[in-house]
Amino acid sequence: MEQEKRDIRSLTLEELTEYVVGLGEQKFRAKQIYQWLHLKQVTDFDRMTNLPKSLLRTLSEECVLVELKKEAMQASKQDGTRKYLFILPDGNRIESVLMRYKHGNSVCISSQAGCRMGCRFCASALGGLARGLTASEMLEQVYRIGRDTGERISNVVVMGTGEPLDNYENLVRFIRLLTDENGLHISQRNVTVSTCGLVPEMYRLADEAFSITLALSLHAPDQEKRRQLMPVAERYALSDVMMACRYYFEQTGRRVTFEYSLMKGFNDAPKDAKALSALLKRELRGVPCHVNLIPVNPVRERGYTQPDAADIAAFKNKLEKNGINVTIRREMGRDIDGACGQLRRRYTEQ
Repeated sequence: MEQEKRDIRSLTLEELTEYVVGLGEQKFRAKQIYQWLHLKQVTDFDRMTNLPKSLLRTLSEECVLVELKKEAMQASKQDGTRKYLFILPDGNRIESVLMRYKHGNSVCISSQAGCRMGCRFCASALGGLARGLTASEMLEQVYRIGRDTGERISNVVVMGTGEPLDNYENLVRFIRLLTDENGLHISQRNVTVSTCGLVPEMYRLADEAFSITLALSLHAPDQEKRRQLMPVAERYALSDVMMACRYYFEQTGRRVTFEYSLMKGFNDAPKDAKALSALLKRELRGVPCHVNLIPVNPVRERGYTQPDAADIAAFKNKLEKNGINVTIRREMGRDIDGACGQLRRRYTEQ
């Protein structure tokens, strides 16, 4: 039986050093390889021109360089947003998005091929979960978009297809590699990870001592409405999720962002704004937070629609009057397949 090849781009520098020394090579070779992998981002071992041919031969035989194939790219004529559809080595498809802001370029990546969380307003969960992504497959989304545009990526958001904390080990490895000083060295403060509220993993992430931002997909002001939208609410009470958010701030000093998708006639009324304000004040007990209001992206199979602009503004004003820090997310790429999972689903249905 042929031995499975080593996913070399998923190795930390320490693991790579141990592997290289185990081959009988000197330690400094590991750092050379690491730079080829994460700074120069080569996709072929033969391009590592300062390594001995014998080592290159061994790497080619024992290791694999994960590469994503670009199947499609949609570019917004409105704001320059780019949505990419990539094919993984096993044929699964994932989406990634480049968003251009005045403060720099941000890439939103997927952490899984599909999703098993089943949120009832989301296109990502329609086909279920195929599998979690490896650290190298998450990294390659950032690297590939950087190479494709020739532009620097300064912010990374793990908020695309999939539930990041449902792929915990690979997510943590990805964060360590992305922010490592010997690699791309993106600041941890410029990394955001989203979750629908997997409570045990939220505590684990808090204990990792990262400086990343945690974004909770809240989307409802109370437990009952949340259960109607998000099956995860059957497993974890909203009070327990909020307690985990409080713990995250206590461990990291980083305020939590609450993502709230506004859906017409469901969670956008003045009473919902009042209930949301009361929830945050009661459960967080003075812990700083930020609410990000998101006019929902209509998904054909789901039936939820955006509130009117006046209702969105009124909801925001109600929160502000209650002392809540709030913004309305700028809608990027609305003239392309806007919601997470829509482009991927269109191609997988063909």
